[in-house]
Amino acid sequence: MSRLLDLAHEHADKWTWFRRELHRYPERSLEEKETARRIREQLDHMGISYRSDVGGYGIVAEISGGQPGPTIALRADMDALPIQEQTDLAFASENPGLMHACGHDAHTAILLGAIELLAGERFAGTVRCLFQPAEEVNTGAKSMIAEKVLEGVAEIYGLHNLPTLPAGHAATRSGPMMGSVDRIEIVLEGKGAHGAIPDQGIDPIVCAAALIQSLQSIVSREISPFSPVVVTIGAVHAGEANNVIPQYCQLAGTVRTFNADVQKGVPASLERIVQGIAAAHRCKASLKYNYQVPVLVNHERQVQAVEAVIETTLGSSYDCIAEPLLAGEDFSVYLEQIPGCFFWLGSGPEKDAEQAFGLHHPRFELNEACIPVGMALLAGIALSRLQPSSGGADDDLRTI
Repeated sequence: MSRLLDLAHEHADKWTWFRRELHRYPERSLEEKETARRIREQLDHMGISYRSDVGGYGIVAEISGGQPGPTIALRADMDALPIQEQTDLAFASENPGLMHACGHDAHTAILLGAIELLAGERFAGTVRCLFQPAEEVNTGAKSMIAEKVLEGVAEIYGLHNLPTLPAGHAATRSGPMMGSVDRIEIVLEGKGAHGAIPDQGIDPIVCAAALIQSLQSIVSREISPFSPVVVTIGAVHAGEANNVIPQYCQLAGTVRTFNADVQKGVPASLERIVQGIAAAHRCKASLKYNYQVPVLVNHERQVQAVEAVIETTLGSSYDCIAEPLLAGEDFSVYLEQIPGCFFWLGSGPEKDAEQAFGLHHPRFELNEACIPVGMALLAGIALSRLQPSSGGADDDLRTI
């Protein structure tokens, strides 16, 4: 596998340049038209077959190993964020208010680089490469699955850069690794009045203040401390004037968990608290609970396969155990369907990476040394799972 890393370094300049082009021209979720065009150009140049406009602007490319066998999927996301970049990079975003602050530009370049490595190899089976749109709005994976991108796929693998882990390292974890993501929207209705005559009104803002505090009782008193849950209200909108009690107050927030059963039980608890607090403050209330993505749960056998490739490619000292993180990832939707593994690829500085600006920060910067490492790991994972044998492929895969 170190051979793949050497080869990846030989091609690193090309894919680093491509990543910078994507970084310079980011596109928000569901609008990745030019990003997709650039990906297609590279696939055409390499002579790789693909289909486009899958689940939006998604692209599905396939590489045959020349021998019969199972199909392994590799995935990269391609959308940017509505963030104004604050770096001094020579290739900083030229699209105002948009930035690749999560490194999806690098993920795309890495998967294209892995395709280039795989195109020169022989193996037993097929590698299906998914360039997925709309990860940041939690709809891309569902849209692609609806267009049957997982049909016939035995396993799926993906990575995400992590700026607080030094480049050249990777981190894996079996079981739950990232949280579920749900959205809540609450509308409180009171009665408008003059701010100087509050007794003639019903104040939904006072109700909202009590509600925000009370929602935390779900975390501290209703759910086991061994089942982490986060309930965050991130937006509160009410009124226009400083001396008017408004009729409505709107709240929006997010719920994150590590346990699917806990995720299913949260809406009922929220509904009870919302209605109870609203009634205590003489308000009417409505709660809209939107399930978005499930807990990201890695499969143990596939994690072991990834760990073996990391150790062979980078060395055992560069393979870390990933800490659980309640941030969400719609790769979890794929993992509900078929076995697989999602892992962290270090993209931080060699020293003091823990001090680096994190994902979604306007000053996020990716250490591009991670690009050839990611290329070699993705290609290596596919090859390790599709090794030719007397039976045609890895025994684990033939039983799936």
